Amino acid sequence: MGLMIDGIYHAEDPAPDTTQDGRFQRQKATIRNWITREGPFTPDPGRYHLYAAWNCPWAHRALLIRVLKGLEDTITVAYARPRRTADGWVYDAEGAFADPELGVTALHQVYAKAPAPFTGRITVPLLWDRHTRQPVSNESADIVRMLNDAFPGPDFAPGPLRESIDAWNARIYRDVNNGVYRAGFARTQAAYDVAVAELFDALDEIEAHLADNRYLVGDVFTEADIRLFPTLARFDVAYHYAFKCNIRRLVDYPNLWAYAREIHAMPGVAETVRFDIYKQGYFSPSELRNPLGIVPAGPLIDWSAPHGRGQSAA
Repeated sequence: MGLMIDGIYHAEDPAPDTTQDGRFQRQKATIRNWITREGPFTPDPGRYHLYAAWNCPWAHRALLIRVLKGLEDTITVAYARPRRTADGWVYDAEGAFADPELGVTALHQVYAKAPAPFTGRITVPLLWDRHTRQPVSNESADIVRMLNDAFPGPDFAPGPLRESIDAWNARIYRDVNNGVYRAGFARTQAAYDVAVAELFDALDEIEAHLADNRYLVGDVFTEADIRLFPTLARFDVAYHYAFKCNIRRLVDYPNLWAYAREIHAMPGVAETVRFDIYKQGYFSPSELRNPLGIVPAGPLIDWSAPHGRGQSAA
C-alpha cells in the first residue's frame, strides 16, 4: 500500500505494518473533518463524492450506510479497480472502474488535493467535497456516523443506544474487523496464535449473543450491525483461506450465518456485495500470502437461502 509524505506519493511504503514481535498494527486515518448542519461541511444533496473499492471492508461500511440511508442519489461513488498497483488504488479512463468526478487515474491524486500536504496511507473510503474541492474524511467509522447523523433517513445510532453501539463497535473492530487482519498479516506464529484465538473468541461470543437477540443491540438494527457485516461477507470466501482464519467458517455458526443472510437480504445490501471481486483482491499476488496469485474457484455458498429470522428490520 502506497504512502504519501508531505504531499509526495511513494510506491514503496517505508512505514512498517508490524511491530518487532510480528503483530500487525493498523495505521490511523488522518483526514477527519465532519459533516454537520452548522458547517463548514454541510449535508447538501449532491455535494459529496465517495471514493471506494468493492473489496475493501472499510469502504463497504460507507457503501452500506449510503444505501441503507437512501443516499444513492445524494452521494456519488467511484470504485477503484479490484487490485492495487504500484500507484495504489487506481482507476480506468472509462467504465465501471473510472472516476467520473475528477477523472483521476490513481487515488493518491485525490489525496494530493488536500489543503495541507498530506502524509499517510492512501486508503479508501475517502469522502470528497465538491464545494471546497478537498477531501473531507478517510476514516470509515467517522463517515458511517456522520452520514447517519447529518442526512435524513433511518437512524442507525439512536441516542439511547449509543453507549451499547459504541461498546460493540470497539469489540468488533479490535477482534473481528481488524482481527482478521491481525491474523492474516501476522509475521510470527505467536502473533498469529493470539490474533486468531481472539477472533474466534469474539465470533463465539457473538454467536451466543444472537441466540437470544435478533441483532447486536437487542431487536434494533444499528450501526454496530453495519460495521460487522463487511467482515462476515468476506469471511468464507477470503479470510478463512487467505488469512488462515480457519478454525471455523461463517456457515458453521447457525446464528451468525442466519443473521448475515438476513442483512444481505435487506433492500440494497446485496448490491454492495461482490464476492468475485473479494477473491480477486484477497488472492492477488503476494510474496507472503499467495506468491502465484492463483484465485480459488470456491467456495460455493448460497447467500440467498432463507434466513428464517422473520420480517427484516431495514
